[in-house]
Amino acid sequence: MPLSTQSQADIDQYILIASLDNARNLSNILKAISFKDHAIFNATQNGLKVTVEDSKCLQANAFIQADIFQEYTIKEDAVGFQVNLTVLLDCLTIFGGSTVPGVCTALRMCYNGYGYPLTLFLEEGGVVTVCKINTQEPEEPIDFDFCSTNVTNKVILQSDSLKEAFSELDMTSEVLQITMSPSHPYFRLSTFGNSGNAHYDYPKDSDMMELFQCTKLQTNRYKMSLLKPSTKALALSCKVSVRTDSRGFLSLQYLVRNDDGQICFVEYYCCPDEEVGEE
Repeated sequence: MPLSTQSQADIDQYILIASLDNARNLSNILKAISFKDHAIFNATQNGLKVTVEDSKCLQANAFIQADIFQEYTIKEDAVGFQVNLTVLLDCLTIFGGSTVPGVCTALRMCYNGYGYPLTLFLEEGGVVTVCKINTQEPEEPIDFDFCSTNVTNKVILQSDSLKEAFSELDMTSEVLQITMSPSHPYFRLSTFGNSGNAHYDYPKDSDMMELFQCTKLQTNRYKMSLLKPSTKALALSCKVSVRTDSRGFLSLQYLVRNDDGQICFVEYYCCPDEEVGEE
């Protein structure tokens, strides 16, 4: 096991230990939510939840289940801290983040509790580097109160089809308009950019549509500047769930497979843009 030279006494002092044979399985999913410097880590017996927010209008959560890790030990019901995500990603890729087959950076991530740094032990090719990142008391994440019982419309798409839509829509548009309806046009993405208005429609029986559950017509607009960070998660994902609730809040949940074929989830919540009325 990599990094096995640490003494038991060193290991016992930590309240959280999470080890990976391949650090890319953590760094890749963190890159999918890296649009602000600071991230809130919340660890439970189930795994890690990492949250990044922007101006109370956008929240991204990465979920890394405990069984993704080769070792996952937590000595309290919940452990929380805040770190600089940019610094953390720089440390995780300190060996260059090699994609060469068979060459992996092993990681042991340790935390000793409030006031202590987050300590990373990274090993590649017999070379071990230790990084200590200052932690802060975590801020309370915004509660978007996005409850499944209030979801009015939901579709699940193959990610490739959404990537294709984003490549064809006019990204100079300030907003992305999403129309979901039990009848035509079913699921429509619209932009209003420099080159005019553009629409991208998905028939409900499309091969790219895995699930279509729409109970009423809803048209909402979302600031493109808020949605652009989510394209990082889209690029890594194989499926995406698009949900809206009765208030027009948007949930984008991305299913991401890591290098070992294991499944993680990234979820973005976005407020509707109330400054723009419907046309």
